[in-house]
Amino acid sequence: MVKTLLFPSSYFSARNVDEDLLSEYNGALETGLFDIVIFSYDKWFNEGKLVLSQPVSEPCRAVYRGWMMKPEQYADFYAQLIQKGITLVTTPAEYERFHIFPNIYPDIIEDTARMRVFPGGEGIDVEKLKQEFDRFMIKDYVKSVKGTSFPKYFDASVTQQEFDSQMEKFYNYRGDLYTGGICVKEYLKLKQYSGKTNEYRVFYINGEAATISRNSGQSDDAPALPLELVEKYRGLGSHYYTIDYAELEDGSWKILEAGDGQVSGLPENQDCREYFIALYNCFNGEG
Repeated sequence: MVKTLLFPSSYFSARNVDEDLLSEYNGALETGLFDIVIFSYDKWFNEGKLVLSQPVSEPCRAVYRGWMMKPEQYADFYAQLIQKGITLVTTPAEYERFHIFPNIYPDIIEDTARMRVFPGGEGIDVEKLKQEFDRFMIKDYVKSVKGTSFPKYFDASVTQQEFDSQMEKFYNYRGDLYTGGICVKEYLKLKQYSGKTNEYRVFYINGEAATISRNSGQSDDAPALPLELVEKYRGLGSHYYTIDYAELEDGSWKILEAGDGQVSGLPENQDCREYFIALYNCFNGEG
């Protein structure tokens, strides 16, 4: 049985849940299905010490809902929790498989953007990239720097000097969160409806497509995600992961991202209570 949830605390109070996760926390409480354990955000993320709000009465399996960690940090987190009687449903190997995008890329290559990987991020020849891609975007092994002044994509007009200068900004934006190396991905042209792209996030839980949610503020009039594509990626070697899909300008669909389910946020309009009911049912074999 999986009846325990683990949330990080507020930075300011080790007994209260992180403010950004309060809606999830309240939704989980409303179900009445889970025991909820909070751990100190400050102690863990700043000191590497795992301090729980209360001990568990007996050994249990649990689901973590919270912030990203580098794979080595997650492995330590997993090991320290076991010492306290809590075994997370997602092993360190499963976490790393989905958290590090180049690991999962070969399994979704048929339905995602073309990509080149540069371990360490050094020695990227932009002229060679321009021969391969009309337009391309940059991320590290985990995330892009969306929402910053860094370009959404590069095209044939970029020079090596301009590219290198922009990459310095990229490394500064990612800072201590920079992970692994650089992924250069083909920039996909997404279809829009009333100025909104048509994107979906699917949570795959224990082998099931547990929730399928609109993920870009698009209206209900936008076409639905094809279920045959959803079903194609049900068994990718983890108990808990997400895949983000989007419709392209030509009406086809592609995978934009994949991620570990524990550190993937819920779409803005997703009902938190219903989400945790689905999570409970998937992990505990109830329809």
